[in-house]
Amino acid sequence: MNHSLSEDLKRIQGEAVAEIAAAKDENTVYQVKSRFLGKKSSLSDILGKMASFSIEEKRAVGGEANRIKQTLEALIETRLAEISATVSAPSFDSTLPGFRPTIGRCHPLTQVMNDIKTVFFNMGFSLAEGPEVESDYYNFEALNTPKHHPARDMQDTFYITEELLLRTHTSPVQVRVMENQTPPIRAIMPGRVYRNEEISARSYCLFHQLEGLVVDTDVSFADLKGTLSAFVTQYFGSDVKTKFRPSFFPFTEPSAEVDVVCFICGGKGCPMCKRTGWLEIMGCGMVDPNVFKAVGIDNEQYTGFAFGMGIERIAILKYGIEDIRLFYENDIRFLQQFNG
Repeated sequence: MNHSLSEDLKRIQGEAVAEIAAAKDENTVYQVKSRFLGKKSSLSDILGKMASFSIEEKRAVGGEANRIKQTLEALIETRLAEISATVSAPSFDSTLPGFRPTIGRCHPLTQVMNDIKTVFFNMGFSLAEGPEVESDYYNFEALNTPKHHPARDMQDTFYITEELLLRTHTSPVQVRVMENQTPPIRAIMPGRVYRNEEISARSYCLFHQLEGLVVDTDVSFADLKGTLSAFVTQYFGSDVKTKFRPSFFPFTEPSAEVDVVCFICGGKGCPMCKRTGWLEIMGCGMVDPNVFKAVGIDNEQYTGFAFGMGIERIAILKYGIEDIRLFYENDIRFLQQFNG
């Protein structure tokens, strides 16, 4: 092998070994590796000139260069292991007080939903759920709201196609339950619903509902009133007064809305209750015979009632919250107020 090449290889090895041994941290070791074994290193430069060498020189130079490369790689791995072993762990003072762990909790809307579901479970209701992307038939037509019915204007709908939409209420789940279950039926249907409404302190484009359905023989409006009065008593307290006032829904007849005495003013009148002393919490009514006809239930044999409430509205009334948007902004300062 050419004497000058042999000296150059020895020099490169000596310099590399010395710098690897002197390296104090991993970053320095990697810099040494790049300088002596990288694509632009002196070793690579020598190997790049081998094209002009004779076969004997190529064998000699290539063999020596590979030996040096393997030696340096082994030294680098050893040095990295040594540095890693000598890195001291952060100091730990066992006498310091511990840190209080952050405890997760349910979102306030989830808390309210779970509390309401528990009340109805205790009253013998079962749980039913359905799709949020719904057909026009289940969302409107089966609920006695055919196309061009003026009641459709009450719900600004997000349409995906002409026949497919984001459900505007959880009532379609009632239709699906009645289609697939023979009475008696006693179920609640919680879930998210969507309406194309302007976002403000009092309205949002999505919200949560919980609806209920009871179908059996000899079900009356008195049963409806007794069930909802029992719910109000168990959820809001025994001293909360209620009243039922006539209303309209396409899928119930007769229909009513349920009011409770304002929690803020005790019925005296305030901005929260619009000076009436009462707060509306849900709508209800006896299932319309046309709905029974759509799902194949004999309305001569069976009667039933349905009700529905907005979870955000219940939460707003329960906690005295003035802006519905707070539920969706995920501000940790707001959410931490609800311990659950």
